[in-house]
Amino acid sequence: MLIKTQAIALSYIKYKETSIIAKIFTRDLGLKSYIINGVRSKGGQSKIAFYQPLSLLDLVVYEKKGGGLQRISETKMLHTPVRIPFDFPRMGISLFLTEVISKSIHEDYQNESLFDFLYQSILHLDSTRVRIGHFPLIFLVNQAKYLGFSPEKGKGFFTESLGQPFIAEELVEVIDFLEDALRSGFGTTKVLAKTSRQTLMDHLLDFYSLQLGQEFVWKTMPILRQVMS
Repeated sequence: MLIKTQAIALSYIKYKETSIIAKIFTRDLGLKSYIINGVRSKGGQSKIAFYQPLSLLDLVVYEKKGGGLQRISETKMLHTPVRIPFDFPRMGISLFLTEVISKSIHEDYQNESLFDFLYQSILHLDSTRVRIGHFPLIFLVNQAKYLGFSPEKGKGFFTESLGQPFIAEELVEVIDFLEDALRSGFGTTKVLAKTSRQTLMDHLLDFYSLQLGQEFVWKTMPILRQVMS
């Protein structure tokens, strides 16, 4: 059966001589693994750009029951990035987003609201309006809502966690930031100092590990610390 769906490419691995196996989060079918033949051959190398992390795609896919590797009939780019591939801070954040998304969802997980949030987040990251130093924090806070484990209030990120790394004066400012991030998303105008942002980032990642029930090693954090300065 052929199904048309919007999609977000997450990652791929090489398969045999000219093919790849791509992890792609689709709006209608959830997270799927697709085998794409010939994209590493001389004639197909331009097509591999479709499957770079966070590419926004329009797909026609073959959907077969029973899971396993699926195949793609047609691929179109929905948005051609104009800043992310050419700007180191945006590129670093995109690698971080890919890691967070990949660790937050599993094969066949389907969530249209989450997909729409991720889609808009990627467009925002590629825009001129993005606040680079605060983007990863606002993303984590709001993605938690769509994953179903966000607290209703900013202070919940601490009361539902195992630690509280801020002194009393800092905590008031941080909770105020979290409250506005929950309300306004990327539209928030609240700011935090660099040290507070980095401490909050570590805390939110610990919060994610606790909520997802697995202790993660976040491989992209060294890059992210550079771009959040």
